[in-house]
Amino acid sequence: MRIRASGVSFSLVALAALVLIGAGCGSSGSSSDGRTTAPPSEPPPVPTEPTDPTEPTDPTEPTDPGCDATFSGTFEAIQETIFERHGCTAEACHGSAASGGLDLGADVAHANLMEVASTGSAFPRIKPGDNDRSYLWLKLAAKTDPDSVSVGGSPMPIGDSTLSTDELELIRAWIKAGAPADGTVDETQDLIDGCLPPLEPIVIRPLEPPPASEGLQLVMPEYPLGAASEREVCFAQYYDLTAHVPAEFQNAAGTHFRIAASDLRQDPQSHHLILIDPGRAATAGDFGDFFCTGGDRHGEPCPATDLEFCGEGACASEPVDGVACGGVGTRGTGFLLVAQQSNEVQELNDGVYAEIPIRGYWLWNSHAFNLTTQDTTMHARVNYTFAREQRRVVTRLFDASSIFGQSTPPYGSETVCQSHVFPQGTRLFNLISHTHKRGKRFWVDGPDGTLIYENFVYNDPTNQYYDPPLAFDSPDAADRRIRFCADYENGVAADGSPDPDEVKRRSTTPPNALGPCQPVACTAGDIGASCSGAGGDASCDSTPGAGDGECDACVLRGGVSTEDEMFLLMGAYYVEPVD
Repeated sequence: MRIRASGVSFSLVALAALVLIGAGCGSSGSSSDGRTTAPPSEPPPVPTEPTDPTEPTDPTEPTDPGCDATFSGTFEAIQETIFERHGCTAEACHGSAASGGLDLGADVAHANLMEVASTGSAFPRIKPGDNDRSYLWLKLAAKTDPDSVSVGGSPMPIGDSTLSTDELELIRAWIKAGAPADGTVDETQDLIDGCLPPLEPIVIRPLEPPPASEGLQLVMPEYPLGAASEREVCFAQYYDLTAHVPAEFQNAAGTHFRIAASDLRQDPQSHHLILIDPGRAATAGDFGDFFCTGGDRHGEPCPATDLEFCGEGACASEPVDGVACGGVGTRGTGFLLVAQQSNEVQELNDGVYAEIPIRGYWLWNSHAFNLTTQDTTMHARVNYTFAREQRRVVTRLFDASSIFGQSTPPYGSETVCQSHVFPQGTRLFNLISHTHKRGKRFWVDGPDGTLIYENFVYNDPTNQYYDPPLAFDSPDAADRRIRFCADYENGVAADGSPDPDEVKRRSTTPPNALGPCQPVACTAGDIGASCSGAGGDASCDSTPGAGDGECDACVLRGGVSTEDEMFLLMGAYYVEPVD
């Protein structure tokens, strides 16, 4: 793996981490820190769900001749339908006058936005993959939905013009996908008045590394992701960071280094990225043969512990398809990174730190889906900021006690709940949920029944921070117990009727599901009626012998694909000593 520091590029394999946790016209000012301190009471606009990866768009299909406008990509649509139509490119605003130093002319807008410092915020104008830390989006959201964000200066656009909810969502979806200059971002096709080209894979702009004295960057070995596919892989990598972490950021034994923040950026095809510590006893023999990935020696066999052999590439074991690295070497139980978004910035409270092993083997577990007809390669980078204050070690919350607890009948609904008890002295500062696409609402109640977390969007879950942290000091365990729940719907329309387009189907469930999908209900003909297996189409006919029946709907159960479900509560806390 390549580890990068500002001004330095050297070949070294590693990745260890613990998920821890100006644009617009008008006056400038300091912005908020982007943290949410109170859970939302109403669901935000729900983005269009990703296309089924088994039904990719065809790049040979012509643009819809009925379009009023045709754009070369999502950003060109944003340029014309938002920047220009809302007056942002007017001479007195972000045209020739370049208010706030920003020119949004069509030939320079993208370059002037991407990771360029803003004049009114600590955030850049656009941070690829992270709308909550993109000053442009914050300024626009402050006008469209004033209660959703806090930002310095005047909301944008100025005057009477305001972005619609769809227009704001268009900006958000584009940023979350890496803010590409070209190409179509999935979920944006239905948000514009016009036509976009078919989808192509997006490779996100590489994350800039931190200065060597402040942290380091780790680069995941790239791996192939075929067209129209969903893949979960696992591969091992050896690393040794000893020479690249100053002694002040290592523990006394020199076995771990300490970090205060992480910044992950990966291609938007990612569904999740998990890093697993298999334990210090792991050896290369546990993981099979190793090969160079990327660089001039791509594909060549490599010695697992030779950190220079692959040059600009990385030496890693061959990717093996499987769930959470089950059965791959000595997997162990140490989940060191769990990320479910293309970009996740996690910051620990002052004085709180996470410890990362400084050498050994890691297992990368990446789950991604490619909705296009073109092959691609998956990439991920993580920046770690060293912890200068080291008073309390962080504890990761990863409650998977009911991860596969779903059993939702076709055309039915179900609520799954679980409890979690914190140790006395806990200071909870972060919560985030995880379900798949049929998880409609996830919430957490505190010990007194107060709502402390709520999420409605499975593929962009609320990453909730609490400042100050929530304290759990009572000696009574009942006062340290939270309850978390998720609602699941398996093919239920808004009016409560059966919806065969949304029900879990055998025909669209990928083969990597944990268990076979056995159809028990009709998806055509007598929709909603019971049936008996994949060969029971005739029992679904609207009338005997009609030949219009289809028996394809299954019970929704737990699994790893987006057609199956999960139920996870994650977060971070530290513990204050109790007198």
